[in-house]
Amino acid sequence: MHYILTPTLNLTDQQELFVGLRRYNYQFLPPQEIGHFGNYCRDDQGALLGGLNASIKAQWLCIDYLWVDEMLRGQGIGGRLLEQAEAYAITQGCQLSLVDTFSFQAPNFYLKLGYQQVMTLQDFPKPGMQRHYLRKSLSP
Repeated sequence: MHYILTPTLNLTDQQELFVGLRRYNYQFLPPQEIGHFGNYCRDDQGALLGGLNASIKAQWLCIDYLWVDEMLRGQGIGGRLLEQAEAYAITQGCQLSLVDTFSFQAPNFYLKLGYQQVMTLQDFPKPGMQRHYLRKSLSP
């Protein structure tokens, strides 16, 4: 056996690792219960104004990334992206949503949209900051 620690990731190694991980995970979460999708807002010239990447894991919508251009925040773009993602996730059988965000990002944004904080890691990623985990029921 050889252990190789590398400070950079390459796509081939990542994909090989994911193949092994998915092969194991599919015993518990079959491929039809897992998916990924994106929701994007662009201007008339095609420039990205905001976007959301998410995954579905069985009955959970997992918000992986949500970003809105700093100049456009507070105009409802993020809320609309999230609302559309939640509506799509419901059509895919999701009943709950999960997101994590740093204290310097948007915990209040998610709280305002009905998410409830379920856990906080103190001093993460560095002292004085927190990582917040929030969930929301998607059931009416």
